[in-house]
Amino acid sequence: MAGKIILLILELLFMLKGVSSLCRDESRGDGHSDGPGTEDECEQNVGICGNHSMCINTLGSFCCKCMPGYKELTNRPEFTYDGQCLDINECLEMGNICGPNADCSNSIGKYTCTCLSGYAKQDATSDSCVDIDECEDGAKPNEGVCGINGTCTNSNGSFWCECPTGFTNYGNERTPCSELKCDQFEGPVAASSQPYGGLAEILSQLKSSCLALARPDQYGNKTTGPTVLLNSLFDLTAEVLSSNHTGDSVAAVSSLLSAVEDSIKLIGPQLTEDQTSLNTSQTETKITVWKKTTPPSGPVRLTNTNANMEADWSTAIGNGTYPGFALAALVSYKNLETMLNQSFEQITLPEKNDRKPSYQLFSKVVSALVSNPDTQHLDKPVILTLRHLKELKESAEVSYTCAYWKAAGGGLQGKEEEGGAWSTHGCTQVSSNASHTVCSCTHLSSFAVLMALYPVNHTFGLMLLTKLCLVVSLLCLFLCILTFMFCRSIKGTRTTIHLHLCICLFLADLVFLAGISKTQPQGGCRLVAGLLHLFFLGAFSWMLLEGVQLYRMVVLVFNTTIRPRYLYTVGYGTPLVIVIISVISRPTGYGTDQYCWLTTEQGLIWSFFGPVCVVIGLNVFFFSITIWKLAQKFSSLNPDLTHLPKIRAFTITAIAQLCVLGLMWLSGVFLFKEGALAAAYIFTILNGLQGALIFLLNCLLSKQVRDEYGKLLSCICPQTTKKYSGFGSTIRSSQSQVRMSYYRVHGLFGITPGSALQTLLRSPSLY
Repeated sequence: MAGKIILLILELLFMLKGVSSLCRDESRGDGHSDGPGTEDECEQNVGICGNHSMCINTLGSFCCKCMPGYKELTNRPEFTYDGQCLDINECLEMGNICGPNADCSNSIGKYTCTCLSGYAKQDATSDSCVDIDECEDGAKPNEGVCGINGTCTNSNGSFWCECPTGFTNYGNERTPCSELKCDQFEGPVAASSQPYGGLAEILSQLKSSCLALARPDQYGNKTTGPTVLLNSLFDLTAEVLSSNHTGDSVAAVSSLLSAVEDSIKLIGPQLTEDQTSLNTSQTETKITVWKKTTPPSGPVRLTNTNANMEADWSTAIGNGTYPGFALAALVSYKNLETMLNQSFEQITLPEKNDRKPSYQLFSKVVSALVSNPDTQHLDKPVILTLRHLKELKESAEVSYTCAYWKAAGGGLQGKEEEGGAWSTHGCTQVSSNASHTVCSCTHLSSFAVLMALYPVNHTFGLMLLTKLCLVVSLLCLFLCILTFMFCRSIKGTRTTIHLHLCICLFLADLVFLAGISKTQPQGGCRLVAGLLHLFFLGAFSWMLLEGVQLYRMVVLVFNTTIRPRYLYTVGYGTPLVIVIISVISRPTGYGTDQYCWLTTEQGLIWSFFGPVCVVIGLNVFFFSITIWKLAQKFSSLNPDLTHLPKIRAFTITAIAQLCVLGLMWLSGVFLFKEGALAAAYIFTILNGLQGALIFLLNCLLSKQVRDEYGKLLSCICPQTTKKYSGFGSTIRSSQSQVRMSYYRVHGLFGITPGSALQTLLRSPSLY
């Protein structure tokens, strides 16, 4: 048994000896054959050994060996045809080959040692890594790795920074110390509850958080969570703006903008998420934060519903020491454009054809900010794409420009009364279309698109026609007022209504002629708009009373007189109440940049057109009933002609007045829009016709008024008495003939009621 084992061992040793002798020195190495059996198989059969191997020629044969970093599948050092070379994973098979301070990375045929953070290779040829003394190696002239004021302490593979009082690294011990100015959360905002409301509360919390970071030895290290602070900031900002605590004060809004920006710069570095989005009823916010040991590079983009911001991370870092974080934020205010639609004194765009432009905000107000403390002169501009409030292309009358809010007094610490203003310095328009404007700015602040409106130069003909028509209308209305006031023969409810209708139209036309285009000063323009609103509404109120009186005359027949106090209450009280409510609810809606009239924004214009539509609808109803009742009267066998002529004349007059005044304001809907030249001509002509029409229908075509005019002329010019008497006799004769003809024809020849109605309507004596 022992002998067999010995023989087996000897046989195995013989085999190993044979294998190991495959690549002995019998190999020629010269690549030539000296005779039979000396061919070079390695040359004749390229790749005979397979991949990742090398071929060695031997005397009469050849052998194969795996290349460094590879091993044969069965761990044979040499082989011929049946071998296969595989990669050696040195990182697993050779233990901790790179040492404890490095990571081993295997690759095909080799491996790589990478030193851990805080370590470096001892020399270029060694794989061993040693500790880096960051406190010494990371120092710069006059500036350490922990900043100028920080204290650096080295440790094995790391270091930490200790910040003095007034500085912080926001809990990241391996970042430089940044100075905190907690006093910025004081000033007029934090010191009072009005006009800032709940914002003072959040600023107080922010100051406490700031002090806890800057002075942990005095205030402890317990701070409110950054997410809680951020939510509170924008919730209370929404509350302030929704409740209008700023009171349309430019200074208050300016301080609010600065407060929000400073608060984000404090809260942002404490956020744990890379991206943060917040959406409230008044704001939409996007914040991105980079918190790594190496500074970021490349572009940074932020987008919300109304704006897009494109910047470079180098802009957020600045030229100083990388503080261990970088921040960029974009805040869009949803309704702030109405509060800041003013303060355009510093905007000086060039004139067009001697026309100075007026300005208004045409986008949402957007605040762009970064963690860089110095953003007044950026090396790389920030690109902002702002969405317009509505789609409108640039034209000869409209152009867009980029502007920023230039706060006076330095933000939160500034005096409240200093406020701010819009400016275009440092911002240029890159491109613009109907919906968006692209701006390039070399500093950061709050931005918006301004629309420059160039007034349309009306033709000389339109201006002359406007003045002539208004003068004619004023003259006719003045004559009507005198007639209704002093003509005793026509005294009554109808005359009272006509008198005050003419007074309202006269005052409206007078104010229109004197101040419709006087947009400066703003207070005077608003007064003109308010007076026009009042007087034109008054005119329609008296027209409504005219319809009511006509209805009472036809339906009630008797006791149709309306007491004056009721007339005055409806005629003047109703318009006054509407105007007062409109002024209280929309005080800035009176007066525009081009005309002293109601603005078409915010729906204020319907405080005029709404009542007008109601009056027209009611009068159409009253006139329809009147015409129907008149037809019934005339169709009776024995019509009472005593009051019918007056009713008929009253009806025709009222309908004509309603048509002219209604059509005038139908064109007036389009009067104050861009390019409404045709509407301007129609409005002007009808505005001149209304005074002339009232004078014609109510004075010249009235026999009683003509008689009074005749008496007046006879006193002034006696020689015309005879002529006028002849004229009156002719009219009376014609009147008698018509009436006699009517009775004769109706009684003898049986004329139908319809033809009798037509005869009566054609009779001039009824006027």
